[in-house]
Amino acid sequence: MSKNITKRSEDYSKWYNELVVKADLAENSGVRGCMVIKPYGYAIWEKMQAELDKKFKETGHQNAYFPLFIPKSYFSKEASHVDGFAKECAVVTHYRLKTGEDGKTIEVDPEAKLEEELIVRPTSETIIWDTYRKWIESYRDLPILVNQWANVVRWEMRTRLFLRTAEFLWQEGHTAHATEKEAVAEAEQMLDVYADFAENFMAIPVVKGFKTENERFAGAIETYCIEALMQDGKALQAGTSHFLGQNFAKAFDVKFTSQEGKQEYVWATSWGVSTRLMGALVMTHSDDNGLVLPPNLAPIQVVIVPIHKTDEQLEEIREEVKKVTDQFKKLNISFKFDDRTTFKPGWKFNEYELKGVPLRVAIGPKDLENGTFEVARRDTFTKEIVAKDNIVTYVQDMLEEIQSNLFNKAKTYRDSHITEANSFEEFKDLLENKGGFISAHWDGTIETEEKIKDLTKATIRCIPIDRKEEDGICILTGAPSKGRVLFAKAY
Repeated sequence: MSKNITKRSEDYSKWYNELVVKADLAENSGVRGCMVIKPYGYAIWEKMQAELDKKFKETGHQNAYFPLFIPKSYFSKEASHVDGFAKECAVVTHYRLKTGEDGKTIEVDPEAKLEEELIVRPTSETIIWDTYRKWIESYRDLPILVNQWANVVRWEMRTRLFLRTAEFLWQEGHTAHATEKEAVAEAEQMLDVYADFAENFMAIPVVKGFKTENERFAGAIETYCIEALMQDGKALQAGTSHFLGQNFAKAFDVKFTSQEGKQEYVWATSWGVSTRLMGALVMTHSDDNGLVLPPNLAPIQVVIVPIHKTDEQLEEIREEVKKVTDQFKKLNISFKFDDRTTFKPGWKFNEYELKGVPLRVAIGPKDLENGTFEVARRDTFTKEIVAKDNIVTYVQDMLEEIQSNLFNKAKTYRDSHITEANSFEEFKDLLENKGGFISAHWDGTIETEEKIKDLTKATIRCIPIDRKEEDGICILTGAPSKGRVLFAKAY
């Protein structure tokens, strides 16, 4: 099995596209801009879903489901929100097809025009807040802590598998609160949930911060974000949490009777991550040989490949392996015993290397005699001979070590690519020759932010939550600045 994957150093974008397809994660579909997520890719997404869903429920949230279609009039109720999504909306105008006059072709029935057009959900704030109006009457009905797992459509013209597609999968949390303080605490809590998931489950280090006014979610008072850094030095927004204030409550007239008997508008948040995280996973850890998956997300954590010449040898190996895999089951270690006889062991080694399986175990007749297994790590390509009595403990410890190693490797890269710039010339040089996050002073104006973007294609990824307040001067205008922000080119 030949991988023939373009090297990252030659063409990073091409490497990514080829890897996603060859590792069986996803492929382009017959619908322009949409993708087919293949079983192996979907298995990774399911692991992400399961862990996030667990975290959401631990913080008191419940799952619900809302319609895919949203009446157009709902969008006009929150002006900044509709302005932010108007150019990406897919619109349903008719509800029926009919056979053409030639008796063969299918066409839209002009008599079946909808009285009001429906928008295919780009995000669900409008339909959810129209619903919450019916659910909320008094302070006793609050808070509402709801999450939805769904698909959304944003009509992208330039697409790339997982990173930017016209339809993608995500979760969107939508909460309603009696006070501003509660809503802000919710938005901050969910940012922490995302950061914890990214770092401890995906092994991706992130920077927590705020978006600038120019980069905020449409309709938000404050957008919190986690920003990750890919191996090519570009940033990727890995998750966002929004404090929406009372904007949607006012737009949809969602009021509640307070404990003091007053009518007040509800405070809101929304937050979400998407299948874009799959792209982040690939670009953070993988190499020129294929995927590298952190054990916590790997559909197969351990693959066991028998090496044999006869059916009798295979049967002996199978019996020995079953003793081990029975223990793996008890420890929730996912494994695959690949006893296919249609492929040679070398082909299988290549396949699982491409698919990023963290540990590969090989066992042949000599291993049976010696009471050993050969174990190979995907992250370092190192091999070790392990006694069969120690194999289960060894595998368990090694999976933890690989998880930790991948995070530390990514963090070392990220930390070495956060660089201060104190002049615009230095800023441009760093962008061109080093990449990564550039920590620089900014005067706080949208005009300067836009000009830097026009001149360099770099955007302000975030204002770090833990940044130090310090007097400085903007790298472009020389105007006063209260602290550094992180710039980067981004996906």
